[in-house]
Amino acid sequence: MSVFKFHSPDSAPNGSKKLLEQLLNNSGSNGFYSVISESPEALKAYISLHDLFSKTSFSNEEKTVIWQTINVENECIFCVPAHTSMAKKMNISQDVNEALRNETPLPTKKLEALRTFTILLLRNRGNVSNKEISSFIQAGYSNQNILEIIIGLAQKTISNYVNHVARTPVEKQYEKFLWQRKKNND
Repeated sequence: MSVFKFHSPDSAPNGSKKLLEQLLNNSGSNGFYSVISESPEALKAYISLHDLFSKTSFSNEEKTVIWQTINVENECIFCVPAHTSMAKKMNISQDVNEALRNETPLPTKKLEALRTFTILLLRNRGNVSNKEISSFIQAGYSNQNILEIIIGLAQKTISNYVNHVARTPVEKQYEKFLWQRKKNND
């Protein structure tokens, strides 16, 4: 049970009303937007980071790898299904989608290098070695890409953490993509 209020445009603080209404008109029901709108600044920060990350040099497939890698690593049971749906709308292959959700190998070494480096940045809070950076660059990426992953990390940290503290339930529109991290049998 959540201690957070799930706002409608009518109940949201004045600084969130208009933006929340636009977001809900575009996405339908969305508990994440309804919760984060409690703070107009948090809502604006998330939307700004999303818009900026969407304009990075990454392809839609690469953006999906970054978003879902972070969602899975942070075990966000709201975001993984939502991004699975989003990836389908972006025409991301089923192979990539399933590999991200199940933490199995991605279809190309370059995408796997992107997932690996994203996990390194996340787990090590940005403390990566020169060797790890070199490996990422050798896989076909750049210093610009490293900085752009950090934008994605900031964006997803906001959504993952908000959904964790608010206990945001999975929307009906995403229920067919429910997700739970598989336990390692090692």
